[in-house]
Amino acid sequence: MKTTFHKPALLALLCTSSLYTFAQDADWQVPRTINGDPDLQGVWANNSSTPLERPAFFGDRPELTAEEFAELRAQAAEIEASGGDALFGDGFLNAVITGEVQSYDPATGNYDAAWMVDRNLENRTSLIVDPPNGRIPAMTEEGRARLQARAANRPGATDSYLGRPLQERCITWGMPYIMAGYNSYYQIVQSEDTVAIIQEMIHDVRIVPLSDKPHADERIELWHGDSRGWWEGDTLVVQTKNFSDQSQFRGAGANRLFTERYTRIANDILEYQFTVEDPSTWERPWTAVINYTASEDPIYEYACHEGNYALMGILSGARAAERDAQNN
Repeated sequence: MKTTFHKPALLALLCTSSLYTFAQDADWQVPRTINGDPDLQGVWANNSSTPLERPAFFGDRPELTAEEFAELRAQAAEIEASGGDALFGDGFLNAVITGEVQSYDPATGNYDAAWMVDRNLENRTSLIVDPPNGRIPAMTEEGRARLQARAANRPGATDSYLGRPLQERCITWGMPYIMAGYNSYYQIVQSEDTVAIIQEMIHDVRIVPLSDKPHADERIELWHGDSRGWWEGDTLVVQTKNFSDQSQFRGAGANRLFTERYTRIANDILEYQFTVEDPSTWERPWTAVINYTASEDPIYEYACHEGNYALMGILSGARAAERDAQNN
């Protein structure tokens, strides 16, 4: 049976794209630091067009057919030429497949395409590689109950600053930050016994000791958890625990165990694999792979607090509306 993408019914969108084949030279060797460790240093970008979860359109297939990939490239070129709304994260491939443009912020108006960077087209249907269906596992009953309790106890959206998201308050976008195409750059700096991972979004920095030193006491909870790293061959493995329960990742909080694997597979490609375990949230662990691509440009200062007019505007607007209601 012939399978092709649906032609987009709406083309009021733009996301420029480039093709990455991820082919590796047979003679290529991993560059190394003066200490002999794999050199992961530099600026790396997550600009993949691949969605986190596999769209139902693809069933259980982890890769596109040659025909589908050719159609993806053609649709991407058509989208690029059309102009319009920005497509964040998974929105790019979903728009190509379905023709439906879902605004990132329908309440106040979407960002336009000028906010986005080039996207890398990949011949994959999901970032998730395990489970094999490319989907986040089902939530446990405990996980669903916890989400409902959080929603019930959450302050109103305009009651106070506590009702606004952490990222809007310039605290954190969480760890990992996996949205592609928007401030999705990272800089890695290494020494013999430490790795620093600098995230462009809200200028977060994780300091990872390369040590068998035990994790911090479990009573110490951090926004990005407590990390320890080590080398397994040419792969940097980082294990993180002790998350604050306020630091959420797709429904999981303090109970999650996060394991990352960084492997340089070409001069311009860093394979980033992460596995999330939390038996209180999901029925099984799950794993995703993102191909970071090298960038010659530096990461930018993310002056979040300096430009954060939204928080003050939202709350002052709500107070003004309350005064108007009382006066009327």
